[in-house]
Amino acid sequence: MKKTSKIYVAGHRGMVGSAILRYLENEGYQSLVYKTRSELDLTNFNAVSDFFKNEKPEYVFLAAAKVGGIHANSTYPADFLYQNLSIQSNVIHNAYLNDVTKLLFLGSSCIYPRSCPQPIKEEYLLSDYLEPTNEAYAISKITGIKMCQSYNQQYGTNYISAMPTNLFGINDNFHLENSHVVAALIRRFHEAKRDNLREVVIWGSGTPKREFLYVDDLAEACIFLMNNYSESSHINVGTGLEITIREFAETVREIVDIDVELTFDPSKPDGMPRKVMDVSQIKQLGWQAKTSLKEGLKVAYDWYRQTHS
Repeated sequence: MKKTSKIYVAGHRGMVGSAILRYLENEGYQSLVYKTRSELDLTNFNAVSDFFKNEKPEYVFLAAAKVGGIHANSTYPADFLYQNLSIQSNVIHNAYLNDVTKLLFLGSSCIYPRSCPQPIKEEYLLSDYLEPTNEAYAISKITGIKMCQSYNQQYGTNYISAMPTNLFGINDNFHLENSHVVAALIRRFHEAKRDNLREVVIWGSGTPKREFLYVDDLAEACIFLMNNYSESSHINVGTGLEITIREFAETVREIVDIDVELTFDPSKPDGMPRKVMDVSQIKQLGWQAKTSLKEGLKVAYDWYRQTHS
């Protein structure tokens, strides 16, 4: 991408899209295009078609999606399928119709089978059954990967797919039921501190292992891939480091600076028992995450306090 290239960031108000937009602005890219949901409904084909015809972006970062944690995925599977499939189909097809130079599609590590070997390599996609609690979202993201590959194969487009691990940072969703684990725990510990509570209840057993990536690192990786990667096969983006949910909760407790008991609720689902990405491919290309878990959590918690307290 040139600094003058016309770049469309779909989903610029979400955690990932806003991080990509911040990075592009900080790096001096001058022709950035973005629309709010009220200005452009990405599930509406005609609206997306008109947008691409009028704006003619050269590069597209497809970060728009309906996202959520275990509760949201289990409760609204039809919404996750319909909205994500509609967004992806409309943006990818209209990118093709309007000769977009390159598109980056963002997926998620939940595309991989529940019981696949660890760390998770890109080749494990579709090798076994998905995790039931987020199956609908995973299927929509797998479809997005396959759409990019199919358009590349049939039409000679240059569409790439990046699969980030669990994300956190500025502009995260802190809804108690529909958020991901990082935002949910930041909010629970903050409210426990505010209300002088003696315990914080955490879903599941605390034993599952997860990997967490600060969203600004992902944004840097996305621009890096747009400039350095043109393979049809999707590529993992993460730290390659893992931590148990219990250890993670203890880290958040430390960041929030509260002395409170941790109580785990095993009646709630754990999700996948272990999920850590093999990030050797992107490392070989020359990129790796820079922000430590504690550094990123401090920024995320400071932002939460400034915007939600």
